Amino acid sequence: MKVAVFSSKSFDREYLAAANTATRHDLLFLEAALNEQTSRLAGGCLGVCVFVNDSLNRHVLKSLAGQGVRLVALRCAGFSNVDLSAADDLGMTVLRVPAYSPHAVAEHAVGLILSLNRKLHRAYARVREHNFSLEGLMGFDLCGRTVGIVGTGRIGAVVGQILTGFGCRILAFDPVENPDVLSLGAEYVSLDELARRSDIITLHCPLMQQTRHLVDEPFVERMKPGAMLINTSRGALIDTKVVVEGLKSGRIGYLGIDVYEEEDALFFRDLSDVVIQDDVFSRLQTFPNVLITAHQAFFTREALSNIAETTMQNMSVFESGDVPGAHRVRGEFAPSSTVVG
Repeated sequence: MKVAVFSSKSFDREYLAAANTATRHDLLFLEAALNEQTSRLAGGCLGVCVFVNDSLNRHVLKSLAGQGVRLVALRCAGFSNVDLSAADDLGMTVLRVPAYSPHAVAEHAVGLILSLNRKLHRAYARVREHNFSLEGLMGFDLCGRTVGIVGTGRIGAVVGQILTGFGCRILAFDPVENPDVLSLGAEYVSLDELARRSDIITLHCPLMQQTRHLVDEPFVERMKPGAMLINTSRGALIDTKVVVEGLKSGRIGYLGIDVYEEEDALFFRDLSDVVIQDDVFSRLQTFPNVLITAHQAFFTREALSNIAETTMQNMSVFESGDVPGAHRVRGEFAPSSTVVG
């Protein structure tokens, strides 16, 4: 089956090509992101393989369908960039990678917590300049702190396991309680209570209508003064302008993000010689208590291998007509809870 692979980087080509040795699909690797202008590049392909910042709105999907594309193979778990209703209307199948490595994202989230708390990013920069002062680098013991986990699917559960090992108390919010999280001694509470009681809040839920701007002005107002906020899920889970105000007021004491609401124009490219036009993002970079990484939480050898293998398998089962229910994403079956994975 011929498939156009959009937004393909060197690592995508390496891992997808390795996984394709058994399936032997005809992969057309394209560096360009998928959007209304580039959709024509999929001409002659039965499928497209896309990543988190490719755009698959109704116009793009209609263009793809008109060229004979019938499969959208997401090499990620999230699907907020796909108009599922349009895909259904056009008779297109959307397949994803529901679980690739919960440890990758969970460990990165904990890494952000540790770096922000102990000011590791600032200490590294200081020492590089031969500044060995400890002023402004004081942190706190994680042991005994209360961590609120929003979304307790596979990733959230692993975060709970790691932080329980540090001696943290775990609060959890999710419409569906996870027995693995309960076994850690976690307490499921309302979102309001989690915001009020948590010293650290970490988000591990998909982006849907119900979760867009989950962290809004009322949420920030309920947070403990000086609490830490971590987001390694999807950028639009937080209202960034509200969070900036929370940082300015001191209500938010630390912010660690691997995703950003308007990241499409920024992430996965080298803009070191470009003037960033996004004033909100530029403002975030001015805070000493903010740590931003460029959507790299998933980026481990194990995760890339699992993503590539599942993506190739998805293409093969689509070609055979035996589509796995667990991997299929359709508008009417999109999950209504915040459980990840």
